[in-house]
Amino acid sequence: MSDATTTPITPNATVGSARPGWTEMLTGGAFYVIAVGIVSVTLPLIPDDQQVVSGIVGLAVSGLIGLAAFAAAVGIRIRRFSVFGLRRTSWKWIIAGAGAGIACYIVGAILSAFYIMATGDQQNIQSGYQAAAAGGVLAYVATILLGSILTPLGEELYFRGVVANALGRYDAWVSVLGSATIFALAHGINPVLPVAFVVGIATALLFHKTGSVWPGVAAHALNNAAASTVPVVVAGLMT
Repeated sequence: MSDATTTPITPNATVGSARPGWTEMLTGGAFYVIAVGIVSVTLPLIPDDQQVVSGIVGLAVSGLIGLAAFAAAVGIRIRRFSVFGLRRTSWKWIIAGAGAGIACYIVGAILSAFYIMATGDQQNIQSGYQAAAAGGVLAYVATILLGSILTPLGEELYFRGVVANALGRYDAWVSVLGSATIFALAHGINPVLPVAFVVGIATALLFHKTGSVWPGVAAHALNNAAASTVPVVVAGLMT
C-alpha cells in the first residue's frame, strides 16, 4: 500500500478492450459454478462428527474458488492485474474499509434476523465455520487465516475485480447493485443472503471509489472476522 491517491474505476476509466467485460465475467463465472458444484458433492463426504475439519476445508475452498475464477478471467484476454483492481491505494481507504466491515457485520446481522422472522428460514449454512472457530486455538487461527484473509481475497478479486469492474462500463449503480446481487445469490437463498448483499454493496462502493480491491478486502476481512469471533465470545460468556 502507499499513501498515493488512486484513480477511481468509473465507466470511462478504461477504454474498450482494456476493461474486463462479459468475456471475463462469464469465463470466471463458469469456473466458479463448476468448482462450487464439485465442492457441494465432495465436502459432505467429510463425516458429520468432523465439523471442525469440514469448516476449515470449506473456508479454504471458498477462497480458492474465487482465486480460480479470477485467474480464469485474467488469463482469457487482458492479463494485466492492475486492470482488475490489484493496485495500490492509500491507508485511509484501508482503514475506511475496515470500518465499513464492522458496520456491515452489524447491519447484516440485523437484516439476517429480519429475514429469519419474515421467512421462517433458520438454516445455518455456516455451522461448520462456527464449529471451526470454536474448535480450539489452532482451529480458530486457521479459521481467521482462511476465512478472514484467503476467502475475502479470492471473493473480492472475482466479484469486485471482475464482476463489478465489468458491469461498471454501463453505470456505477449497475456495477454496485448488480455485483452485490450476484455475490449474494452465490451464497444461496438462506439467512446469509442479506449479509452478503450488504457486504457486496459496501465493497463495490469502495472499489468504485478507489479502483482498488484492497479496501474491499479489508471490509470483507473485518466482517468475516467478526462473524467468526463474536459467536465464540458470546458462547464463552454464556457458559
